[in-house]
Amino acid sequence: MIVRIAMEDQYEVQDEAKLQELDDAAHAAIDGDDEAAFHTAYEQLLTFVRSGGPVDDDHLGGSDLILPPADVSLAEARTEFSGEGLLPG
Repeated sequence: MIVRIAMEDQYEVQDEAKLQELDDAAHAAIDGDDEAAFHTAYEQLLTFVRSGGPVDDDHLGGSDLILPPADVSLAEARTEFSGEGLLPG
């Protein structure tokens, strides 16, 4: 799966189950209106995505998922993580 972090780069993510787990944690913090927990969970999600390594510059395909930038606020995240979160399921 190719994941873009807005204002950054595209990354290759192999473990979609782990990505879903981290998305669920961020979504739970949003539902709980817990800004500190959201920022902690979202930073963990971004760190995981970045750990997959950037996609080669010659990659011409699109992203399967676009994440908000690292500095997203809780209020902004509510619109991005609506429903089930960033990842369905």
